[in-house]
Amino acid sequence: MKINKKLINIYPMQINQLKISQKKSRKRVGRGGKRGTYSGRGMKGQKSRSGVSINPLFEGGRSSLMERLKKMPGFKSPHPKKININLSDLENDFKTGDVVSVDSLIEKGLISKKEIKNTKIKILGNGKLTKKISIDKEILMSKSAQEAIKKANQ
Repeated sequence: MKINKKLINIYPMQINQLKISQKKSRKRVGRGGKRGTYSGRGMKGQKSRSGVSINPLFEGGRSSLMERLKKMPGFKSPHPKKININLSDLENDFKTGDVVSVDSLIEKGLISKKEIKNTKIKILGNGKLTKKISIDKEILMSKSAQEAIKKANQ
């Protein structure tokens, strides 16, 4: 297919080459100018009147979204749940003298990286611990877990 070079504009149009066409002046009709009798407001109702100000949350008398959410069943806490790890898991996966930290728990496969984003880790006292293990400050412990770890470290 051959392209006619005369049809192709070699130089693109510049801003200074644009021409502004003047608008025609015409007679305006009714209240509000351009649009006639009702000016695009419709016939009757609150929104057709002058000086109308309606709350954006108002939904015509039915319960608004905010009111309906209050009545919905259930509750979701804004605080994320902690990741729980039992003493029996530490007993199985760690050796004596190891340090239990977030990184070591990820390496052992007890936690995934996705779970840790905004949550904390807590060690629970389920199971027995016989090995001497040191635990990082970032990790929380229950009272029974603390006592069991102290006994194991003595």
